[in-house]
Amino acid sequence: MSLDLQNILYSVPAVVVGLTVHEYAHAYTAYRLGDPTAKDQGRITLNPVRHIDPLGMLFIVIAGFGWAKPVQFSPENLKKPKLYKALIALAGPLSNLALGLLTLLLIKAYLFFSYAVPDNAHQIIVYTLFYLAVINLGLFIFNILPFPPLDGSHVFFSGLNLSAAAEQNMMKFGSYALFAVLFIESRANVDLIPIGTFTDYVVGLFFK
Repeated sequence: MSLDLQNILYSVPAVVVGLTVHEYAHAYTAYRLGDPTAKDQGRITLNPVRHIDPLGMLFIVIAGFGWAKPVQFSPENLKKPKLYKALIALAGPLSNLALGLLTLLLIKAYLFFSYAVPDNAHQIIVYTLFYLAVINLGLFIFNILPFPPLDGSHVFFSGLNLSAAAEQNMMKFGSYALFAVLFIESRANVDLIPIGTFTDYVVGLFFK
């Protein structure tokens, strides 16, 4: 099996799980904070079909970055729009962080009891869990950055007194800037966004 094919086979399921959990966390948090929009749209579910965007998934496989279907919510249904908007935005990345850390703990537990597992099955299990952990840690650090249209930007904007039009313009041009950064990273093989540094550090804390 080639390295690229192996990477795809292990990455795609991990990405699907990570994006599904991420969008579910947005939807559930919005519902708990008083807005039923996501619930009415059937987004409070762990069914990936409700969350995965086919084009965004294709970009992830081909280019290494992509997107899911964004969860919609109505600020007028929130008692504290700015605060609750920030909490809804944070819910997605934090769910990926929690899943990534939990998976690393699961790997440590599995390795302790894996003496009875056949070698071929052992490798599949470890690789599957490792990709799930690393990709979710990557989704956390990527989405928490304060660059439009990432979740971190919504947290950042919630602390500013911007008009809806100004925020929309920043989101629009920020999207172009983010795409340019990702394109440069993929073409020049440089890390402008410290995803690898962060994931390596966290994994190192668990497996010195």
